[in-house]
Amino acid sequence: MTRASKRKSDHQSSASVKNARMDFVRSASSKATTKVQERIDELYTKYANKLSSMIDPEGIEALCSDLEVDYTDVRILMLAWKMNAQKQGYFTQDEWRRGLKALRVDTVNKLKKTLPELEEEVLKSENFEDFYKFAFRYCLTEEKQKCLDIESACILIELVLGFQYQPQVDSFIAFLKTQSDYKVLNMDQWTNFLRFCQEISFPDLQNYDTCEAWPLLLDNFVDWMKQKANVIPD
Repeated sequence: MTRASKRKSDHQSSASVKNARMDFVRSASSKATTKVQERIDELYTKYANKLSSMIDPEGIEALCSDLEVDYTDVRILMLAWKMNAQKQGYFTQDEWRRGLKALRVDTVNKLKKTLPELEEEVLKSENFEDFYKFAFRYCLTEEKQKCLDIESACILIELVLGFQYQPQVDSFIAFLKTQSDYKVLNMDQWTNFLRFCQEISFPDLQNYDTCEAWPLLLDNFVDWMKQKANVIPD
């Protein structure tokens, strides 16, 4: 065998070994991924309704019990956000897979341990507004529904904003329950209340400008606050 032929043979042999190793790694990775999905699916089956093949409110209650969190815990809403769930109180198998894969968990214990990390992720400024809007849409339970009734809106505002902006939330809820002009809240009013909490000095309201593009609902809220403080509105 010539030297050139030997070098070519050695190169081909080395390439074959390298390819074999890569194939082995890919195969092992594929098997591991399959095992993870199997565990995720097994967990889904545990909570899913046998007739509808979906995790329904009863299944979510069972999940909450295993996670040792209350059904109304905001982190369950955060979990729904991570899954991009479309129907309140229900998780499809695709949504379940998407959420648990994104969280890199395949057991209840792992999911329980990752809830604080999920909360931190949601509270990041680049994520919170998306979560806040999702919460509103998620609670629209009827087809073509675009607004939330005041009672439901008050409960949701307390859930998603109370732990960050309690004084503003308490006052806004008191106003909503006192006023009689509005029976529902729409998305524009909902998102602007978050902006109000983030931008407006509270409770003095000194930087609130009615000439800016605030919904009339928030103008009325500010007037109500000023009247309570015995301050005559401009």
